[in-house]
Amino acid sequence: MNLKKPQQFFAPDCSFELPYWNDGNIVAGIDEAGRGPLAGPVVAAAVIFKSDPAEHLGINDSKKLSEKKREELFELIPGLSLAVGIGIVDHLEIDKINILQATQKAMRIAAENLKIKPDHLLVDGNYFKEFGISYETIVKGDGRSLSIAAASIIAKVTRDRWMTETADKLYPGYGFARHKGYGTKAHYEALDKLGISPIHRLSFLKKY
Repeated sequence: MNLKKPQQFFAPDCSFELPYWNDGNIVAGIDEAGRGPLAGPVVAAAVIFKSDPAEHLGINDSKKLSEKKREELFELIPGLSLAVGIGIVDHLEIDKINILQATQKAMRIAAENLKIKPDHLLVDGNYFKEFGISYETIVKGDGRSLSIAAASIIAKVTRDRWMTETADKLYPGYGFARHKGYGTKAHYEALDKLGISPIHRLSFLKKY
């Protein structure tokens, strides 16, 4: 008989942070939201936890959470943190320097906007451009490090709110409140009908 192994679920913890905390260092987790959309900014966030929260409150990779849960945690994370920083790079800069460099810039801005300077950065992904603070990149870090997971939530909710509360009101008809600028069928249909809006990334829309 062929038995399937039970599916395992992993949640982020503070295994990456603990060695630095034990040495008295301040650690910030960094992640971004909005690399893939056709419109709007890329947003990064940096989070410094006070220590390993006794109750993680369900903090996880933002992509694994419902919108309701992300919104709830967005309000709770600052209270668990020593500092939260946000970096935003708009569509014009994305077109000028490309999305990879824009993402790096947003991450640096997020770290620089922390009210406390960290000793070390934990960065989601496999690439980061050094700018004077020691760092470690962690592939799929938003599902492994609690600090990065928290940053992913802050970045995602910050960007989603801008797309809903600002972009959708400024440019109705594109459905930004629903798809947040991602390339859905409805979004492409709106582009075919309305053309490119002032917040679309031209480098992502060569065919238009």
